[in-house]
Amino acid sequence: MTGSVLENAVVRLLRERPFYGHFILNLRREQHSLGGKAAGITVRDGIPFLAVDPVCFTALQPPQQRGLLEHLVKHLLHLHPLRRKGRNQHDWDISCDLAINPGISDLPDDALFPDFYGAKEGLAAEEYYEQLVPPFDTGNLDGSGYGDAENAERGAAGEGRGTQSEHTVDSHALWEDADSTPLALAEETIRAITRDSLRGSDGETPGELRAVIDALLRPTPLPWRQILRQFIATAGRIGRRSSWMREHRRFSHTTPGVRKRRRLNLLVGIDVSDSTNTVDLREAFARELLQIAAGRDAVITVLYANSRVQKIASFKSSPAVIERYDGGGFTDLRPVFEYAKAMHPLPAAVIYLTDGIGPAPEQMEFPTLWVLTAEGEKPVPWGIEFRMEI
Repeated sequence: MTGSVLENAVVRLLRERPFYGHFILNLRREQHSLGGKAAGITVRDGIPFLAVDPVCFTALQPPQQRGLLEHLVKHLLHLHPLRRKGRNQHDWDISCDLAINPGISDLPDDALFPDFYGAKEGLAAEEYYEQLVPPFDTGNLDGSGYGDAENAERGAAGEGRGTQSEHTVDSHALWEDADSTPLALAEETIRAITRDSLRGSDGETPGELRAVIDALLRPTPLPWRQILRQFIATAGRIGRRSSWMREHRRFSHTTPGVRKRRRLNLLVGIDVSDSTNTVDLREAFARELLQIAAGRDAVITVLYANSRVQKIASFKSSPAVIERYDGGGFTDLRPVFEYAKAMHPLPAAVIYLTDGIGPAPEQMEFPTLWVLTAEGEKPVPWGIEFRMEI
């Protein structure tokens, strides 16, 4: 029942606010009990997630559901979960809601607005944060630093200057998961979703988002090697297994902790069609992979493929050489992912060097990095993309 309620809300959003609707469709969805909140978003190991509390979301009126989904999209576009680290969490959470709520209609009744704090509209989250957090606040980052337990729960903002209780309209508890993703990598992920959402909405940019989208799509160029290294570092945190020998960081010994697997298994696809048959491109890509693997315990399986897998190579962190293989022909991106699903153990992530022109799976559970040529095209909405220029 709940799935249909969310689907109906997204359909209405696609009809009324197509950019927002397409953005939501690009997020992985899951159901959670969210402590009385209807929904929340986060970026977990480089992947954006939308979490929905079935009971609370269904209790909202359809216009409020739409307003809440718009609210969540804005949090991601502004990278709010990624920018919380090192700040008083309570006051940063409030500041982020104050920055985006004024431009959204039909929010749930408990939504906060700047006039609740005597502040003006139109400021960035950082500016609201400076107003909420007193100078020389030297307390711990979980409370206000005042030494009063009641105030510490509320953060430095106390109870504000209004009559409402201070709570964000969505669940921000999930934002802690975003600490696992480097900011630059998360920005690439959100940028890819934004491009796809614009394509899906025929390039129609909502007026209130024009400035943030323009800034997001015209970023300061990042070296492709930095993005590749950050993606692989994040992939190394995905593989976990339960362990009663390690205390769970949130639930003590009532719940097993997690132990990260030491060996990183990666699957690398190399498109050997004519479009990627550039010596400098392939050699630079291979050198970077080898240098990354040399610094950790890793097993990298390399598939050379065009319309089918032509050759398979595997190497560990010991010195190795990724060979060059020329295949030609047309490209079908599906065989590499079919191979990935049959691997044991399953790969932590897939990295694919390609021009992206060819059929690909409609969806995939593996974190995927599309390493595109300068003129390449991302073949599907899922996955992270960057262009490799030598």
